[in-house]
Amino acid sequence: MEIERTPLDGVVVLTPKRFGDARGFFCESWNAQRMGAAGLNYDFVQDNHSLSMTVGTLRGLHYQSPPHAQAKLVRCGRGRLWDVAVDIRRGSPTYGQWFGTELSFENGKQLMIPAGFLHGFVTLEPETEIVYKCTDYYAPDCDGAVAWNDPDLGIDWPLQGTPVLSDKDTAAPRLAQIDTPFEWNA
Repeated sequence: MEIERTPLDGVVVLTPKRFGDARGFFCESWNAQRMGAAGLNYDFVQDNHSLSMTVGTLRGLHYQSPPHAQAKLVRCGRGRLWDVAVDIRRGSPTYGQWFGTELSFENGKQLMIPAGFLHGFVTLEPETEIVYKCTDYYAPDCDGAVAWNDPDLGIDWPLQGTPVLSDKDTAAPRLAQIDTPFEWNA
């Protein structure tokens, strides 16, 4: 497994090695023992899978606050998407900064996003599937969102026109309007 550190502490791009032959390929997308040896110690309790039918479907920027904060391991099961993590840990030297990368079925990359980060993505192909593991169960009372187009964040979304959004994402506040529930621990 190739492990690429990003400018945001804890956000990591993982690229599993694929073993292929005439039938297709096999890869190990997560191995707790090997990842633990690399300093990535996560216990996942829930897997999520979503399908977005059209190009430009944007979901996010989402977070789940303590006591049910979630770290996520995100990958693309089909199609292509642009995946983004934003640091919202109060006191972090990278507070408000973002990292984005393309995840696709073809490149096999995964993005590890710790708790304390916003997460969002936009689809780049029709019928794109995103699959992700979470370290805590979904808790509606801890669910939060920040506007995908918050000018203070300046995320460079690869959009062609207006994105397809949920009502929740359309109404999400700017980062400056929320009291972030996360603290940075050096």
